[in-house]
Amino acid sequence: MNNFKRNTRALAASLVLALLAAPASALDAGKSAPAFDLAGPDGAVKLDKYAGKVVYVDFWASWCGPCRQSFPWMNDMQAKYGAQGLQIVGVNVDAKVDDARAFLVGTPAKFAIGFDPAGATPRGYGVKGMPSSVLIGADGKVLFEHSGFKAADRDELETKIKAALGAKK
Repeated sequence: MNNFKRNTRALAASLVLALLAAPASALDAGKSAPAFDLAGPDGAVKLDKYAGKVVYVDFWASWCGPCRQSFPWMNDMQAKYGAQGLQIVGVNVDAKVDDARAFLVGTPAKFAIGFDPAGATPRGYGVKGMPSSVLIGADGKVLFEHSGFKAADRDELETKIKAALGAKK
């Protein structure tokens, strides 16, 4: 039992150190959003490709129930505001890309999808839960971050997107 306690304490200490080492300011409003370059089902997905657009980055996983609910809303937002300069980017964090692909068969995305099985992008953004989203202004700076997704969040998130698109002009 002593080995179990010692190993548990060591694991807990490692987790605390990992959290402390994570970039705490990565998502401060007004700071530049961390760049990413990910493989996707339709080719490379790079944040800098969307320079000059308002970008809604959504971190999701195949096992995440609220993620399944957020996809239809994100499809609607992309259709409604894409012509005004919105680009939604879904960053999948599953360790197995096949799990993400299976999810997408039943819950299609009408926006850009990138796969990050190593988890570097969510670490760079300080993501702590699924789903998490970050709204990035046309200038590449973080405007807003949000954790979770429920029906009650839809209006607030859409208001933030519309405000960002309005500021773009």
